Amino acid sequence: MVVVGAGIVGAACAYYATRAGLAVTVLERGSVAAGTTGAGEGNLLLSDKQAGPELQLALRSSVLWNELGEQLGSEAIELERKGGLVVAGTAEGVTALREFAAEQRALGVASEPLDQAQLRAAEPHLSPAFAGGAFYPGDMQVQPMLAAASLLAAACRLGAVLRTGVEVTGSTLTGGRLSGLRTSTGPVAADYVVNAAGTWGGQLSARLGAELPILPRRGFVLVTEPLPRVVRHKVYSADYVANVASDSAGLELSPVVEGTRSGTVLIGASRERVGFDTTISIPVVRRLAAQAVALFPVLAGINLLRVYGGLRPYCPDHLPVIGADSRLPGLLHACGHEGAGIGLSPATGELIADLITGRAPGVDPKPFAPDRLIGALT
Repeated sequence: MVVVGAGIVGAACAYYATRAGLAVTVLERGSVAAGTTGAGEGNLLLSDKQAGPELQLALRSSVLWNELGEQLGSEAIELERKGGLVVAGTAEGVTALREFAAEQRALGVASEPLDQAQLRAAEPHLSPAFAGGAFYPGDMQVQPMLAAASLLAAACRLGAVLRTGVEVTGSTLTGGRLSGLRTSTGPVAADYVVNAAGTWGGQLSARLGAELPILPRRGFVLVTEPLPRVVRHKVYSADYVANVASDSAGLELSPVVEGTRSGTVLIGASRERVGFDTTISIPVVRRLAAQAVALFPVLAGINLLRVYGGLRPYCPDHLPVIGADSRLPGLLHACGHEGAGIGLSPATGELIADLITGRAPGVDPKPFAPDRLIGALT
């Protein structure tokens, strides 16, 4: 099996495939985690997942992330089981949030309703403007570049081969089946090829002759100077869930604030479809900063250390593409996770390994099948 892409999803595919006994080579045109993974916050969330296939993938991934904490070492990947706090500013918002949380609880997601006093106890620096919320103890965080590197290192210890600086230029076929890849450094034979190219998965799929409608969706992250632990959890407003599920190409913002082990505070989240342009937008940065201060007024006088941007791989129906492509036997896809790729990567890698080896999958693969998107191509 050849995996194209050494981000977190490609790393997970390599790890679980080698554990299943497959001979794996990972090809990466740049360096490990140099794309979307390196621009991510490392969120492993259940709290923002609506009932449906993605939530099932997230629940399985949550189990696997806890296992990976044991296998790879929690310190090595900076796995933090700090929980998530979703807040609402009105009584109507609190009611809607609690109804949403109740639907999730029925499917196995632990959550606890919090009133205004309980919010203040959980986050003493939170603005008193918020009327209530919900706490999700299963929300976690990793350092995404460390997690990807650790997964790849573990795969290589099991026999996988990592080759960086290799760009895939096309495919080779034998009897109508994919039998290898053409690359910038020469041909590579393969029984199976996994497209784990993230935001560039649409470009790679077209290059291989089986195009998918995966588009980039830009976002920015603000990083403060190191502080005492003024933000204890991942904290975001209830409208974040709606923005994640939105089809709009225009700019959407919802406040997301969380502390890190190093003392910095990470601030998001913005979404907009502007192609592959990663130029920092100062107006968007200002609006994100203002929203963060509305959540935590204590941040008003704090300096920003840096701002960085990245691209999320967006699919029209907001579900990742995981599985075999019927148009090109031997090709599988593992991309299009938008902003949830880090959290969903273990279950994605496990599912790819299950599909290739014929094991019974732990998650129903049908909702993620690539064929569902062929009709969306224009």
